[in-house]
Amino acid sequence: MTDRPILFSAPMVRALLDGRKTQTRRIMKVQPPRQEDFPHSVMGINRKVADGVKLFSLNDYERQPKHPTKWDLDGSVGVFRDAGFPMVYDARFAVGDRLWVKETHACVGDADRWTLYRASGYEAECDRHGFEKPYPAESEIKWKPSIFMRRGLSRLTLTVTDVRVERLHQCSEADALAEGIDRIHYPELGDWGWPQRKYAELWNSINGAGAWEANPWVVAVSFDVRKGNIDA
Repeated sequence: MTDRPILFSAPMVRALLDGRKTQTRRIMKVQPPRQEDFPHSVMGINRKVADGVKLFSLNDYERQPKHPTKWDLDGSVGVFRDAGFPMVYDARFAVGDRLWVKETHACVGDADRWTLYRASGYEAECDRHGFEKPYPAESEIKWKPSIFMRRGLSRLTLTVTDVRVERLHQCSEADALAEGIDRIHYPELGDWGWPQRKYAELWNSINGAGAWEANPWVVAVSFDVRKGNIDA
């Protein structure tokens, strides 16, 4: 079990606060092969058995203890090894990990007495702290990017409940909703549209045009949300 920081944009922080977001997907730093690039070979990626545990038969797999974060490439292993792909991949996240959320914020007052969270809205944060009106213009506030948030200022703690390694397009309707996407209505369809469509738009807005279409391998992390600092 590991404590680690995790960055979220303002819309996703609001989804966490609202209870709409219980999943996140992160691109794997080292990408396994893509099946479509090897049409005549068979491949899969499965959770690695624990270090020092020998697996003599796939029939034993479900009974073996699993490594917390590592995943094995299997199938036509020789083909993929010859192509330069590693045989083991690190998902980084494990069940039981605690993630402290880093978000855009500002520290104001003497000795940075108050912390404002941009995702909650500037005026709402001023109200929360009981500042006297009129408030200074928001343009005068020096917002700090999420990457600079200190652990002690984090207000959201996530406990990992499940980890999967999969292709991005395996995101289901339920997964997209768990990512914080609101179900939206498409009049041209005459029914509820797929939340995946909205999630694809969000993914491209964060990762760049064509990022969804690239369909990378991702780590899909499910979690419980607690409002409070990780050390509280």
